[in-house]
Amino acid sequence: MSISNAGLFAALNQRIPGGVNSPFRAFQAVGGVPPVLARGQGARVWDVEGNQYVDFCCAWGPLMLGHSHPVLIEAGRQALEEGSVFGASTPWELEFAEAISAAYPSMQKLRLVNSGAEAVASALRVARGATGRARILKFEGCYHGHVECLDSVGVEAEQMGGPLALGASPGSAAETVLAIFNDLDSLNQKLEQHRGEIAAVIIEPIPGSMAVTRPRPGFLEGVRSLCDEFGVLLIFDEVLSGCRVARGGAQELFQVKPDLTCLGKALAGGMPVGAYGGRAELMDLVAPLGKVYQAGTFCGNPLTVRCGTANLALLAQPGVYSRLAEATDFLVASLKGLHPQLQVVAYPGMFGLYFAPHEIENHLHMELVDLDFYGRFYHRLLKAGFYLPPSSLDAAGLSTVHTREDLERFVQAVSEGLS
Repeated sequence: MSISNAGLFAALNQRIPGGVNSPFRAFQAVGGVPPVLARGQGARVWDVEGNQYVDFCCAWGPLMLGHSHPVLIEAGRQALEEGSVFGASTPWELEFAEAISAAYPSMQKLRLVNSGAEAVASALRVARGATGRARILKFEGCYHGHVECLDSVGVEAEQMGGPLALGASPGSAAETVLAIFNDLDSLNQKLEQHRGEIAAVIIEPIPGSMAVTRPRPGFLEGVRSLCDEFGVLLIFDEVLSGCRVARGGAQELFQVKPDLTCLGKALAGGMPVGAYGGRAELMDLVAPLGKVYQAGTFCGNPLTVRCGTANLALLAQPGVYSRLAEATDFLVASLKGLHPQLQVVAYPGMFGLYFAPHEIENHLHMELVDLDFYGRFYHRLLKAGFYLPPSSLDAAGLSTVHTREDLERFVQAVSEGLS
């Protein structure tokens, strides 16, 4: 009996809310039935019907080496044979932590966790413990994962009915202050209004959930300066940009040093992982040295960290990011001018593709994006064999295994999809 995407997705809906374990997989933003993916190799994925796609989603970012890289498979195999989890210290944790600190010198000490959202939640605890303050300032449109005090505020939360409708604590949401991305006056006003109350400013230095948003020249430097002026910690959420736009993420690209950094799945080539870290005196507040409590049986498990160390070693090889930058530049140049409203904003390893009169600079511009047009366009590309994030407001990905031929075929498909 043949298996179909529609049939299997209908069966998934009987056991899993919406048929998915993460909402955007349900294709609500583009419509239609999502393909149920069964296999990945290199830059390609196959669904249960055997349809092949060139993958420009890359598991929402982390697959810098593509699917099923042989070096990562071997690292995982060794871990499975020798022990995938102990709940105790292992030598591989040290190798992985040292590799992370080498790429991110601002992370003098760090903790390994299991996801980017867990890293963010833990970093907020450190910031509150270090400052004795409760409030956190975030920029509207920046996404920081399933963290209650951050994802239950702002325009999107209001549209869904507010914190209680989202199952979040109104008290937790009330502790969060909102500012406008790329607007230093907005940040200065909020810091002044809540002087002495804010523990940290958290920011995606390159937002990847309001498409890919380019920080204006001097904006990140200005955020750093204002945090110093008001005695507030600066947290870079590099779950999306880390190990993607550069080996050392956006902080390497822009040469702006945060107090704390949050990293995620790209550290380990797609294995479930997160890390948070920063100055040693801040991280020494974490238990057992300090009173900021964070724990987890699977934190730093051998399966993840052995794959992570292998992944970071491959990404540290000379020329990896220069070749990725060349591929990204070629893609942007080739797509430019294909449609009067086609916007392509890119950094090495990630790009945003959406339809609007001009580039998005903050959440106020998101209403200009033509979501319906993208939905129709998306399904034309899917039919042509190209798998993008099923939302025009989420960053697409490039890996080291995408070829020039893949990119040329993609550009041709985009051109035909727009006709």
